[in-house]
Amino acid sequence: MIKNKNLFTLIPKVDDLLEEENIKKLSNIMPRKLVVDSIREEIELLRNSIKNEFLNEEEINRKNLSLPRKIVDRANKKNSLKLKRVINGTGIVIHTNIGRSLISNEVMENVKEIAVNYSNLEYDLEKGMRGSRYSHLEDIIIEITGGEAAMVVNNNAAAVMLVLSTMAKGRKVIVSRGELIEIGGSFRIPDVMEQSGAELVSVGTTNKTHLWDYENAIDEETAALLKVHTSNYRILGFTSSVSSGELYPLKEKYDIPLIEDLGSGVLIDLSKYGLEYEPTVQDSIKNGVDVVTFSGDKLLGGPQAGIIVGKKEYISAMKRNPLTRAFRVDKFTISALEATLKLYLDETIAVKKIPTLRMLSISIEELENKAKTLYDLLVKNIECKKCKVEIVDDYSEVGGGSLPLEKIPTKCIMLTLNDLSISEFERHLREYEIPIITRVYKDRVFIDIRTVREDEFDIIVDGIMYGLNELEGVQL
Repeated sequence: MIKNKNLFTLIPKVDDLLEEENIKKLSNIMPRKLVVDSIREEIELLRNSIKNEFLNEEEINRKNLSLPRKIVDRANKKNSLKLKRVINGTGIVIHTNIGRSLISNEVMENVKEIAVNYSNLEYDLEKGMRGSRYSHLEDIIIEITGGEAAMVVNNNAAAVMLVLSTMAKGRKVIVSRGELIEIGGSFRIPDVMEQSGAELVSVGTTNKTHLWDYENAIDEETAALLKVHTSNYRILGFTSSVSSGELYPLKEKYDIPLIEDLGSGVLIDLSKYGLEYEPTVQDSIKNGVDVVTFSGDKLLGGPQAGIIVGKKEYISAMKRNPLTRAFRVDKFTISALEATLKLYLDETIAVKKIPTLRMLSISIEELENKAKTLYDLLVKNIECKKCKVEIVDDYSEVGGGSLPLEKIPTKCIMLTLNDLSISEFERHLREYEIPIITRVYKDRVFIDIRTVREDEFDIIVDGIMYGLNELEGVQL
């Protein structure tokens, strides 16, 4: 029971709170209903505290002092967009959960130019008549990869489905059992094939497939041979597989097209930059593959898209497939992808200006310098004896289902808290105005410098200060 119902009269009225300076400012920049709802929800929380915690007058007045700040915070959260910017301190460069590859500012300028103006998306400026949206990308893809023709759809799973639907619907496609992978979101190659209308014929075993496995499975109903690059996992030990180059004589012998799904879409030799060698799209074309599919984001470093390149006769048929309409890309993707691909005309420029490639190729010396800069900022600004800041060695990951065994040496800022909850601290970082996503290991927070830009350092410092203040009960 409440000992004194008159305590409820100490709670400010809604109209009075609406006149509070900071709350009044909110009403000028966001819907009034949203502000009023936030006030009422905070008041209800305070009423419940009085009812359940038996607060005295002094405690209620103290909570009243923080009430405007809490209302402002709640209103800002209500008014914020669900999809928001975050800072990636995980060290996973192509992090599927937080947006995969970043688009460079230069590329985004091109997207902005197209987005805020009309464009020749499906208009042929030379002929003065309707054109094709695929024409904007085909020439640049052909120039970079060496294929005869190309087109782009909305993601690589769609690319694979479109290829199989066009080239093998109602017929058999031979693929190694060890390549029946599951991609993001529990989508599996067998499921994609089934939806395309092609009949899956798996050959070999999980760890070993030989050329004769493919040849023994070929019959009059065989429409294609399919290679799927296992970019998101590796089988080690007693293994054997058949490369696209090794399959070429077989496809020539039986006059069967060879399709290869490369997944990550590498256009440069990453081994030059200290990473594991990953087959490039150009390699597949040189090996005689008829149709290659790969992602526009991931290791290519562009927007989400599925790119198809190969023999003109097959690509032309795909453009006429009714599925193409369902899988087509919009003007934002086309403008971002074209601007990204232009950078690949000079590999040095691509590595420098494409964020994904830049992060993967950055030197350990540069990471060390970045770490020292952030360390100095933290030590200078954080006056908290309960938080220890250190620079430590660790490893980054490529992510996005690419190069799964690759561990890249990196530098991290490690935060150790004394007598404070590390899980609550990590939660406060995630709930900061610009959320900071970190790694937590052995009751320590790690911020990997590889995936953090220097212009984000001040945000990280402010976010850490916010988290520590919240833990210590400091009113901001």
